[in-house]
Amino acid sequence: MATAKELKAFEEAKTRYSKVNLNPLTPLNFLKRSELVFPHKKAVTYGDKYWNWQEFAGRVYRVAHGLKDMGIDRFDRVALLSRNNNAMLESLYGIGMAGAVTVPLNYRLGASEIIYILNHSGSKCLIYECIYADTIRKIKPELKTINNFIEIDSPDKKEIEPFGTPYEEFLDKASHVPMDVPVVDENDMISICYTSGTTGKPKGCVHTHRGTYLNSLSEIIEAKMNSNSSYLWTLPMFHSQGWNFIWAVTAVGAKHVCLDAIQGEQIFKLISKENVTNLCGAPTVITMITDYMSKNYLKFPHAVCAIIGGAAPSPKTIQDAENIGMDIHQVYGLTEVYGPHTVCEWHSGEWDKLPIAKRARLKAKQGVPHVTYTPVRVVDDNMNDVPWDGETRGEIVMRGNNVMQWYFNDHAQTEEAFKGGWFNSGDGAVIHPDGYIEIVDRLKDIIITGGENVSSVQVENVIAEMPHVFDVAVIAKPDEKWGEIVKAIVAVEPDEEITSGQVIQWCKDHLTGFAVPREVVFGEVPRTATGKIQKNVLKQMEIEAAKKAKVKID
Repeated sequence: MATAKELKAFEEAKTRYSKVNLNPLTPLNFLKRSELVFPHKKAVTYGDKYWNWQEFAGRVYRVAHGLKDMGIDRFDRVALLSRNNNAMLESLYGIGMAGAVTVPLNYRLGASEIIYILNHSGSKCLIYECIYADTIRKIKPELKTINNFIEIDSPDKKEIEPFGTPYEEFLDKASHVPMDVPVVDENDMISICYTSGTTGKPKGCVHTHRGTYLNSLSEIIEAKMNSNSSYLWTLPMFHSQGWNFIWAVTAVGAKHVCLDAIQGEQIFKLISKENVTNLCGAPTVITMITDYMSKNYLKFPHAVCAIIGGAAPSPKTIQDAENIGMDIHQVYGLTEVYGPHTVCEWHSGEWDKLPIAKRARLKAKQGVPHVTYTPVRVVDDNMNDVPWDGETRGEIVMRGNNVMQWYFNDHAQTEEAFKGGWFNSGDGAVIHPDGYIEIVDRLKDIIITGGENVSSVQVENVIAEMPHVFDVAVIAKPDEKWGEIVKAIVAVEPDEEITSGQVIQWCKDHLTGFAVPREVVFGEVPRTATGKIQKNVLKQMEIEAAKKAKVKID
């Protein structure tokens, strides 16, 4: 055991030499390295334009200088409302270089939600794509803290009247002189990412420089990226900092291929043209790609590593993706944990030899902690671990470097989320004998019919495997006799027909009796920008329908 003298010397050394051997962890340093190592290598493409790392860094510095010139200071919030383009990427880095905090906005939000987030975050500046100019113009009187508006040009702006300072004009007036990374404390916030607000008002998840840095390293390792990689932006950059690939791609000097709309034909062309090796997306995005490819009898010219998350994919979705040349890797997480927190780590050799259907079912598991090892458990109501039997249900709880710092300006919600000293996800799951977790449902979405628990996710997976089903959602419908019954909302592929009787019979052939839907309707399945089914919307429709039915009876 060390002596008291040795321990004292150790403590003194930690303080005395910290400037030499301790550098704050921040993903902003990734840009510094790629600018140094790969100055003339293609860094970013968007449409028919591209920038090398030196040029990209110069534009980032202009964003940072421009923000500081307008009075943006350390910890001030700057909001972003844009699709995936080079300006969005430049701004995410530039805001950080200015010492400020990014507030990326979901561009599918309604005006009232945008107003709430901008006011709640206290954002001082808004950088937005011009296709949203009309919305910003209308809500400006209700914005309490925004003093500056910067407008990014768009290839499909149509006849929209400009509103703010043009982005390129903003850059031209600013210096391109390189800046030092301003981070002093790695636990300072780098971004406030708001949840989709499916159960109430959006909550602002505070992400730190340290957490972002470490999670980015996990993404690099799990996605097997290097300087020869090429990343296609099929995932919105606003979502948890693009699952940290905003930083991960830059860290290894790979290439960002920006894409502002998910179109099968364009994706297929870009994968060939830009030699795309990696992409990410929710199951709906992967389904859109596979649907286009299969209908046109196409396959990718080379293997593409596709990270899928945001919602639990069905085995059919994974199998269809493999058929066109995607190497699917399932991840699980939430905005509160910087996006991905676990990965279905693949056992090469052992699992590669299995039939494709069995491989797909294995890949549908949410898996194990990332390589940086952020602990994950499945626990009962008393925070005790459930048995590793693949059957006993509990709640997923998490702890570690990539759990958010707190909900911005909301201590009460933070305390509730962190009860028991762990982040409580609200996701119900089982844990298999090999330690791999598998989601069975959001706890609030478990259907209890006649005293039996039904996993809506399990029923959705079964229906998704039925021929000609494009999308499906399963919810609980109030029922006087059973308490709740299973109801399915099914979206059918174009030019195809399915009857409710066929769906019910399919379920009878694949599910236990009490899990079979008693009601099937056809229509669009509402989803968030991250691919999660908006079951709150569907449940509210059931409540309204029940109220109308009661009025008619009365």
